[in-house]
Amino acid sequence: MGIAGDIVQIVVVALVCGLIAQRLKMPALLGYIVAGILIGPNTIGPKIVHVEQIEVLADIGVALLLFSAGLEFPVEKLSPVKKIALIGTPIQILACVGLGYGLGACFGWNWVHCIWFGCIISVSSTMVVLKILGEKGLTGTLSSQVMTAILIVQDLAVIPMLILLPELNNLSQGLDILGMAIVKSVILIAVVVAIGSTAVPKFIAKIAALGSRELFMVTVLAFGLGLGLLTYAIGLSFAFGAFLAGMILSRSEFSHHALSEITPLRDLFSLLFFCSVGMLIQPQFVINHWGLIAITIGVLLVGKVLIFGITTRLFGYVNIMPIAVGLYMFQVGEFAFVLARTGISSQGISQDIYLLCITVAAITIAITPLFANMADPIYQWWRKRTKTKPSNSIPMPQVGFKDHVVIVGYGYMGSFLAEAIPNSTPILIIESHPQRVKKAKEDGYAVIGGNATSTDLLKAADLDKAALLIITIPDPIDSTMVQEAVHTINPKLKVMARARSLEHMKELVKHGCSEALVPEYEASLTMMRDIMILLKVKDVTIDEFIQDVRTKQYSPILVRNSNKKRTAETASKQEPPQKPDLPTPAPAQ
Repeated sequence: MGIAGDIVQIVVVALVCGLIAQRLKMPALLGYIVAGILIGPNTIGPKIVHVEQIEVLADIGVALLLFSAGLEFPVEKLSPVKKIALIGTPIQILACVGLGYGLGACFGWNWVHCIWFGCIISVSSTMVVLKILGEKGLTGTLSSQVMTAILIVQDLAVIPMLILLPELNNLSQGLDILGMAIVKSVILIAVVVAIGSTAVPKFIAKIAALGSRELFMVTVLAFGLGLGLLTYAIGLSFAFGAFLAGMILSRSEFSHHALSEITPLRDLFSLLFFCSVGMLIQPQFVINHWGLIAITIGVLLVGKVLIFGITTRLFGYVNIMPIAVGLYMFQVGEFAFVLARTGISSQGISQDIYLLCITVAAITIAITPLFANMADPIYQWWRKRTKTKPSNSIPMPQVGFKDHVVIVGYGYMGSFLAEAIPNSTPILIIESHPQRVKKAKEDGYAVIGGNATSTDLLKAADLDKAALLIITIPDPIDSTMVQEAVHTINPKLKVMARARSLEHMKELVKHGCSEALVPEYEASLTMMRDIMILLKVKDVTIDEFIQDVRTKQYSPILVRNSNKKRTAETASKQEPPQKPDLPTPAPAQ
């Protein structure tokens, strides 16, 4: 069956290994990498024959992932993170190149090998980071925007590396080639953005109006991969072209439909990518050089986490952000394979260095999910033990409010809730992100810019005189810490909070929160009510049923005021809510 048989074999083995990984409470992508090791050309047993073709398909997986990221990441979202992307990322790359150069010098390599190695280890994995962010439901958050922007600039930086590194002995020629590539890329991007921003959404709308799902999907793929091929033809990254296509298509009202159509293909090709990573690992090389590999991974883990963390902190991002960026992005990315192949073909690196690079890249990609899961615990540990208080983004004013409502977080939920509060009630916003601080001011609200986990900042908000505090920030660690601080300032203050889960709700209530709700759960109750209305259930029955469901779910968790407390034991004795009688469907005609 040729390559078709190889793909079937990959899917079957990846399924088994993925299920085992999930059973062990590990990310499925680790199972996919193990599957690649088992069926790769370097192990005993069934082998993949068409390895090079699989690697080509894996490159399409990277492009599709970036295309979908572009669909969810419109151009206007780049503005808040442009400084760290355009200035911070080059600093990070240079620091990582220096780290790699120093490590290579310690191993006794010549300066050319050291520079190659430094460039190879400087880039992170777009595929892995975006995959983990998606699985954790962090897509669209500020941390996701920062990481995505950094990854984009890193991917672009690979282009001049591919041009200049093979010309280390003749840099003038390489600089001429690079200059021409920059000119071509600027012209291409300008033309594509100018034409595509208006023409493409209109064209997509016309295709959608035809009502053909197949034709719509083909059109979306043709645009995404076609633009990727065009950028590749002029010397830029194939994946970058796909990302650019996604951002242009994000302006269309059918962008979500496009994303849903390509998601199955993206996931399939992503599977091929992770399996191809496993195929590159040579067990014999690992056995013979395990000490060298371990030292390299250890140095890169510590060094890159510190580089990313410090860079992120220097650009004003505080709290968990530096830790998360470091632990999510310390790995050596997929473009390292491209650089390594170019290095060995141009005789820039030796065979041993090539094998070291791809082995380190594969292993760091494999362990990234494990370290990404450590971001929250490490941050919580650090916050409990440090006496350093978070800095404020702007000076704290003396508010002087009374009987006011304080809203922590001015994202979508915070701004929406602010509109619902009567005009006669004073509102004070606490927000750490500069863009949201600006937006809250423009909307006419009093604002304190800074981190709400700071006790001094909360005191400046006159919480001892406030009527209500609303916590809308999604981060479970920060929201719990805010509640803890509020309880020490004004234990009698009524607090409503957004919870990420029922477990998070328990923590908030434990620390004195008056009311905590899980937005996703409340949304499901609203949908449940709408379904019953469509089925013509009596309103009084609907409301009673919904309230019974809410009480049954929340009452073991929520703790009310002294005369209204309800214990979990009492709640457990309640009868389960009885489903209302739904109308019997009419028989089919």
